[in-house]
Amino acid sequence: MTDPVTAPAAVPLGTLPAPEVGADPAARTHRHPAVGLVVALVSAAAFGTSGAFGKSLIVGGWSPGLVVTLRITVAALVLLVPTLVALRGRWGALRRNGIAVVGYGLTGVAGCQLAYFNAVTHLSVGVALLLEYLAPVLIVGWLWLRHRQRPRRLTLAGIGLAVVGLLLVLDVVGGASLDLVGVLWGLAAAVCLVLYFLLADHVDDDVPPMALAGGGLVVGAVALWLASVTGAVELVRGASEVTLGGRVLPWWVPLLVIAVVAAAFAYVTGIAAVRMLGAKVASFVALTEVLFAVLFAWLVLSELPTPVQLVGGVLIVGGLVAVRADAARDPG
Repeated sequence: MTDPVTAPAAVPLGTLPAPEVGADPAARTHRHPAVGLVVALVSAAAFGTSGAFGKSLIVGGWSPGLVVTLRITVAALVLLVPTLVALRGRWGALRRNGIAVVGYGLTGVAGCQLAYFNAVTHLSVGVALLLEYLAPVLIVGWLWLRHRQRPRRLTLAGIGLAVVGLLLVLDVVGGASLDLVGVLWGLAAAVCLVLYFLLADHVDDDVPPMALAGGGLVVGAVALWLASVTGAVELVRGASEVTLGGRVLPWWVPLLVIAVVAAAFAYVTGIAAVRMLGAKVASFVALTEVLFAVLFAWLVLSELPTPVQLVGGVLIVGGLVAVRADAARDPG
């Protein structure tokens, strides 16, 4: 699923669809590049709606905890039947990989999304997502420190670009007031995404992608509801109406968008894209999620990064492209 030396080659979650685990080897040989490219772009666009539509609820007084909990719960219910169908005759494989699946649900689903939506309460949607997208760079650093796997020159160049881009996104040079809380939440989302990739890489091929995605959503939903009982996750309901693109709409409209479109639909199309394009190619296309997220934030919230931040975003995406291009040089 991932390249253990450089960066994950799966489509991001969170933002993120399930990685290419459990795919039928025979199915992987049948590529449909043109159709797969369209499906991958549709998936990236679907994921890109989550920040803007979710933030519209948060601006209306809804707590990030409630937004994420409802999003994951609805998405889990939507994918429940497909998940059960995918698991027919494979319950043993799910039990064998129970720890990894639970960890995936706690980090990649619940933790990553909770941290991201907390980040967008303090930062713009685009900046929060770019911070989360630093996950591949963090993985390279972890493998370098933990396993002494020194990255190659192209990867190091990509990391350098990403770091410079991060400084511009945070507008450190311009002396802008930095919302440290938002930055920490964004980096927490990146750390959760790192754990998601590392855990997903240890799931057996016997576990279908749909089962991993659906199982992770169920685990994430249960964990968030239990956390709300203890008070660890705050569930506060805000206004019954929100403003989207200058129009006043009921609260359930953005909720359905982030749950059905940006979660359930995006997971399924992301898996389909990986099957048709392969994980490495699909991971490159998935970077367009940043562009879609900025576009939707502009259309829905009239929110646009500053020119300096846009330049920084380009450098971060360019750095990630370099890292993943280096990963694509390896076989498998």
